[in-house]
Amino acid sequence: MDIVLSSHVDLGQEEGDIFDPSKLDPERCESCYGAEMEDLKCCNTCDDVREAYRRRGWAFKNPDTIEQCKREGFSQKMQEQKNEGCQIYGFLEVNKVAGNFHFAPGKSFQQSHVHVHDLQSFGLDNINMTHFIKHLSFGRDYPGIVNPLDGTDVAAPQASMMYQYFVKIVPTIYVKWDGEVVKTNQFSVTRHEKVANGLIGDQGLPGVFESRPNRNWLWG
Repeated sequence: MDIVLSSHVDLGQEEGDIFDPSKLDPERCESCYGAEMEDLKCCNTCDDVREAYRRRGWAFKNPDTIEQCKREGFSQKMQEQKNEGCQIYGFLEVNKVAGNFHFAPGKSFQQSHVHVHDLQSFGLDNINMTHFIKHLSFGRDYPGIVNPLDGTDVAAPQASMMYQYFVKIVPTIYVKWDGEVVKTNQFSVTRHEKVANGLIGDQGLPGVFESRPNRNWLWG
């Protein structure tokens, strides 16, 4: 499967104010601000504190009050990335079963066997899911093939939109004039969209999702 969805930006603190973790005591045990657990008693980084809060189910609302996040420039990084987009391209190997792949903000993790994303640092009112799909295909192209999502340009009318593309895949054999046989796939698609007011469950997660039902199968 070939994907080009419409750049990773490595943002840190300004030059001259760069945090050097090597200057910290490697044996330190810093506070988790009340979120300590049996297997997480020390929070030496901002990510450690965020993980501890996540496990407790606490909202991570004000990183400027967390020393680890202050020295790592967490709030500055979030501010610098506020109006940034991303460009994603590449290939995926997918199983011949029902499933989905998706593009969504926030760190992903498993909670009670459910795939969820941590959006505490963003806020649901600040997530813009406007997207452009330059190319999406399942298998090799051949002359005349139509990939219905190519050139899809969607401007989100409001924050925290969830876009679902339900794909039905049809295995296809194309024989070239020289006798070469190309085993590939065509597909049709139906799009649904809604405002995602939650992180999991019926309210959904802000993002762009591609889903394949059970009846689909692909040429490998």
